[in-house]
Amino acid sequence: MSNAHVTVHTEAAIGRIEPEVHGHFSEHLGRCVYDGLWSDDTADTDGFRDDVVDLLADLEIPVLRWPGGCFADDYHWEDGVGPREERPRRRNLFWAQGIEEDPEESNAFGTDEFLQLCERVGTEPYLAANVGSGDPQEAADWVEYCNYEGDTELADRRRANGHEDGYGVRYWGLGNENWGCGGRMSPEQYAREYRRFATYVGSMDDLMLDEDLELIACGFENHEWNRLFMEEVGEAEWGVEFPLDHLTLHHYYGRTMNVDEAGEEGYDQMLVEALEMDRHIERIAAAIDAVATTRDIGVIIDEWGTWHPEAVASNGLEQPGTVFDALSAAAVLDVFNHHSDVMTMSNIAQTVNVLQCLVETDGDDAWARPTYRVFDLYAPHKGNESVRTSLETPTRDVGEDDLPLVGASASVDDTETFLTLTNLDCRAAHTVDVGLEGIDLGEASIDAEVLFAGQDPDTEVDAGNADSFAAEELDVATDGDGLSADLEPATVAGITIR
Repeated sequence: MSNAHVTVHTEAAIGRIEPEVHGHFSEHLGRCVYDGLWSDDTADTDGFRDDVVDLLADLEIPVLRWPGGCFADDYHWEDGVGPREERPRRRNLFWAQGIEEDPEESNAFGTDEFLQLCERVGTEPYLAANVGSGDPQEAADWVEYCNYEGDTELADRRRANGHEDGYGVRYWGLGNENWGCGGRMSPEQYAREYRRFATYVGSMDDLMLDEDLELIACGFENHEWNRLFMEEVGEAEWGVEFPLDHLTLHHYYGRTMNVDEAGEEGYDQMLVEALEMDRHIERIAAAIDAVATTRDIGVIIDEWGTWHPEAVASNGLEQPGTVFDALSAAAVLDVFNHHSDVMTMSNIAQTVNVLQCLVETDGDDAWARPTYRVFDLYAPHKGNESVRTSLETPTRDVGEDDLPLVGASASVDDTETFLTLTNLDCRAAHTVDVGLEGIDLGEASIDAEVLFAGQDPDTEVDAGNADSFAAEELDVATDGDGLSADLEPATVAGITIR
């Protein structure tokens, strides 16, 4: 058992941890929507799965992105509104529904169903508009249908479809992966298309709507692409110089790690890939700052998480839910906390049944996966001020990289300090000593809990064993202005100091 040391600099603020950084993503893919969020067979009278809705509501998810993903690049929103029996059946160009490789979309779940789901769960909706095969009028019409409360045909159509008041959708993505499935555009081409869409959608602010819209452009892991996009989008001769509030990218990892045969080396490699998120955030922020400023344009990672070889189109991109994946989520959430000065949102992929989902269903059963437990444990960070931590940790050589075996992040509010510690080592326990600047532990109360103690990191979680992955009480030792915790292999701890 080796020691790591964390110093929490409680007065060294980084920035507010926006609650939206704990956001989620659902696409018309596999069993995410049908049999996940919504189903005729195991559902309430409106079609929603109450068991899934309850799990998501309990987690207090702040924002949910929909309908894609690549699905959004060929989605036309008017197909999914109005009487369900009159909605057209369309192609699903990029994905299969269910696990039977059915490339068709029933449109049974559309805009009103999604927005009503958000109301039930208590989350903000984030809609991704079709730039790849759509046009600016279609996007502007969608905003009008969702939000306008005046007397137009589209507003009246929403009322006829059962929602008198506007939904007040604030977050609008204009495009998705336009460097790939969204049209294979160059950065300059996407910038010009983005400006067209933003002109029509953005003009609704102040004139037609009471709320300001937050416009989101989709970037790329190729950061030179992002810089060229930013340069071109700012070249307009009139109007808003930079008509975007956020720039996003997507980062998946674990693409070569089969869960059931990865071994210790494969797990370490996956964590190294997950921690590359730190470099991507730094570089996309630099691309923004090269021509504009991250004070005005935030960074979003609106697709991220593990994507293992088990997840293929023929099984609806389903993969086992394990502690391995949950630990990677904790590592990434720590990275987001460290970059709270630029991060405005993230959306893990995907909410139910697909990829690194938080909730899984099987017939009448629905349960929380280990990644759900991590989001629940990290919830006290939401809305807090992130503060700097200094970390001394053992490392392990992984190819040309060093994997830190212990991770940490901390945040404060007016009454407490919240610290998360992660033992990223699946082979050995580590003792973590924590120094807390400016805190007298003799007058403080401490609550601590730990996830996954005693669990085999590659155990697949199902309805029968899911409850055994819930948090347990953790003993911590205190001494003056510091504390100490023993972390078993592959565990995550949350410590609250009041």
